[in-house]
Amino acid sequence: MNPYPADKIYEETSFIAYYMHWGREEIMSLSHLERIRWCGEISKINRKLNDEPEPSLLLP
Repeated sequence: MNPYPADKIYEETSFIAYYMHWGREEIMSLSHLERIRWCGEISKINRKLNDEPEPSLLLP
């Protein structure tokens, strides 16, 4: 099993901290799947606010 890259953990943590104003301990207490979910939900809100289309999950 490959460990999750540290740079990705920092990216997720800083993204959530920036938008949600949560502290490090609070964010790091989330599971990886929960952090990914929060990042996705925040991104969805940003796309709506910027009037951007949802990304397609289907490959061309």
